[in-house]
Amino acid sequence: TSRFIGPYQILERIGKVAYRITLPPSLSNLHDVFHVSQLRKYIADPSHVIETDDVQVRDNLTVETVPLRIEGPKLKKLRNKEIASVQVVWGGLAGENTTWELESKMKD
Repeated sequence: TSRFIGPYQILERIGKVAYRITLPPSLSNLHDVFHVSQLRKYIADPSHVIETDDVQVRDNLTVETVPLRIEGPKLKKLRNKEIASVQVVWGGLAGENTTWELESKMKD
């Protein structure tokens, strides 16, 4: 998935479900212990390399992404109203990923 940066070396296991990893100085504002659900095994591929100097992590631990394109709309029907959403393909330094967003939010 494109929501990950790294790879980083695992330093130690903390309890049953967390690991301490090495982080570069540019990510020093992050805590270095992560739950296993936030980690993925890395299989080497040179095309995956992202320079961490280019990654700016916000205070809420997100990275900047921009919408690349908007795909298929979807109308969700509730009891007495309908919610229009669109599939958005996001891009950034970490690659592409897709989410469903409210159509009204994407018009702004």
